[in-house]
Amino acid sequence: MKIGIDIMGGDFAPEKTVIGTVKAANELSKDTSLVLFGHKSEIFSQLNKLDSPPLKEFEIVHCEETITMEEHATKAFRSKPESSIAKGFEHLKNGNIDGFASAGNTGAIFVGSVYAVKAVPGVLRPPLSTLIPRANGGSTVLLDVGANVDCKPDVLYQFGILGSLFSKHVCGIKNPKVALLNVGEEKCKGNVISQNTFSLMENNQDFEFIGNCEGRDIFSSEIDVIVCDGFTGNIVLKEAEGIYEIMKERNLLDDFFGRLNYEDYGGTPILGLNKPVIIGHGISNETAIKNMILLTENIITADLANKIKNNIKS
Repeated sequence: MKIGIDIMGGDFAPEKTVIGTVKAANELSKDTSLVLFGHKSEIFSQLNKLDSPPLKEFEIVHCEETITMEEHATKAFRSKPESSIAKGFEHLKNGNIDGFASAGNTGAIFVGSVYAVKAVPGVLRPPLSTLIPRANGGSTVLLDVGANVDCKPDVLYQFGILGSLFSKHVCGIKNPKVALLNVGEEKCKGNVISQNTFSLMENNQDFEFIGNCEGRDIFSSEIDVIVCDGFTGNIVLKEAEGIYEIMKERNLLDDFFGRLNYEDYGGTPILGLNKPVIIGHGISNETAIKNMILLTENIITADLANKIKNNIKS
């Protein structure tokens, strides 16, 4: 297995991305190798600063250009073919790597995903998913968390399928329970889109739908997958990050609240693509980068892309 890493992506690149990559390399399986995309001299400069050398050798793909966080996504991706993001997607498309992870410009990563690896036939709109900690120690898949801010009922229904597959094959939940995030538990609650989505989901044959859930149920141990549009999901995700920061500042972190730290999850996969793509937080430090890479390995190992292909009607 080969995992491609965008070394130039993120607010603290290339220093933190190199350190995180080295830490991940020391924990990956022996059959997994890493391909580093970035400016070769800067990568070597950071590697030479390390107190101890990596346990594995890296393959390095030299990239003359970098897409910054502020650049227009589509324009930058097309005008910078020698950037670490563009080269990474080129290698992913050609099968030179099995998955690609980046904490860089989110828009450019989505553009690369659409143009290079494309969505699985039948997938309407690939969502971003993330893991939310539960009170019982498990994790709930939340999607979408920012890719699609406006969603029709058929799109939300498909998120239920994608989230269920992610929960089953990556999180190890045998029969994931799927809920629709709403302002009330009753079928008649919410806006027209929520009500129509409920009607599509109830009694369906694609996943186990357990009804609506409210905001207070997000950390419930009874829910494995929560479906919502990207506008709502992004607010939920950022609120969880905000709770973590407040608890940390007040020295109130315990085992549960400590798990709200985004660094522990590292990245969020774009579900429904032909090949694995993981997006990290722009402010990722070395711990987040390491966990982003480890998550990428888990998703590749689970063969999630092919599982989705086999369960989506084109």
